[in-house]
Amino acid sequence: MAEARSGYGPRIAATATALGAVLLVVAVVPFVRAYADPAAHRPAAAIGVGVERAGCDPELTDPIRGAGVHVGPGTAESYVNRIQYDLVPPSSGPHFVVPAPTVRRFYTTRDRPPIETLVHNLEHGYTVLWYVEPLGHDQIEALRALARKLGDDRYGGRFIVAPWDPGYGVFPAGRPLALSHWGEHAGYRQFCAMVSGAAVERFVLAHPAGDAPEPTGM
Repeated sequence: MAEARSGYGPRIAATATALGAVLLVVAVVPFVRAYADPAAHRPAAAIGVGVERAGCDPELTDPIRGAGVHVGPGTAESYVNRIQYDLVPPSSGPHFVVPAPTVRRFYTTRDRPPIETLVHNLEHGYTVLWYVEPLGHDQIEALRALARKLGDDRYGGRFIVAPWDPGYGVFPAGRPLALSHWGEHAGYRQFCAMVSGAAVERFVLAHPAGDAPEPTGM
């Protein structure tokens, strides 16, 4: 019995060592990933090209409509499954009842919510950066980096990057990117040719999350 018990100590020590190694890996991996991602250490304004190369058109100011107007699933007008918006992309308008989850910042064509869902996010103070595929790999990675940076609480935490559905209308030629924000008194849009963190950051700061018909409630 004494000999059997004498083996417990080394086994316990080995188990503790192995467990400690696992915990160390779990703790270190996020830091390694962040270090391996150059964008993680760059300010938003340094992502993508500079403002002078972004090819952004002058910002547009739109009249707003549809505040608090819910249609589609879960409403009396549940037969509505697509809204024909007056503007491309919309900066306000009727929308579906439930907005997109607050935890998501970047979408692809495989998991994009309906346009009508994202318009609801606009009503709650979000800025949406829409993109038209196909885009180059570098442009997509810059968009992902901006989604992480500008979705941070330092910018109000209400920023989404999502692919545009051309079935709702087309962007101007040579402008595969568009920003939209639903302000309390007006809607705002801007089209760009290339991803520019500096241009996007400037738009987001000019139209903060608090400037919205319903800035809270999500």
